[in-house]
Amino acid sequence: MEKVEIDEVDNEPNPMAAQSVRRPISDALGTTDFAMNYFELESGESFSGGYHAHHDQEEVFYVLEGTATFETENGPVSVDAGELVRFAPGEFQQGTNEGEEPVVGWAFGAPDSSHNVEDIESVVYCQACESETKHGLEIADEGGFRLSCTDCGNSFTIA
Repeated sequence: MEKVEIDEVDNEPNPMAAQSVRRPISDALGTTDFAMNYFELESGESFSGGYHAHHDQEEVFYVLEGTATFETENGPVSVDAGELVRFAPGEFQQGTNEGEEPVVGWAFGAPDSSHNVEDIESVVYCQACESETKHGLEIADEGGFRLSCTDCGNSFTIA
């Protein structure tokens, strides 16, 4: 058995500075088949660094306080305190706090607590294509992430 107190888990915000509070509870508990992260989002912050899909993991978000807005392939979806939303593997989404009040929430993922970065696909602006396109993701040698456009192959690094 493992037991932790949320406030004792180190704060490890996303490398792309998407949020100011992200506590990887699954790491602290040592889970291997289930991911669990605690978030506190100020206005304008998000659960992730961008619009993306995990091809190897389904995700469930629970909003404990506030209202999160998720950009989805079918348009925006508001998730209020006490509500949950599920995204199947391969479904694109990004959850943000578009309000003035903080959002406190949880992100749960399965089947693994640490998915393969190569199985994440993001939609970002490609300077070569001059449009929003899907990009593959990998850890860059110098740190951060390297994104590569799946249409033209152009790549760049985000620290």
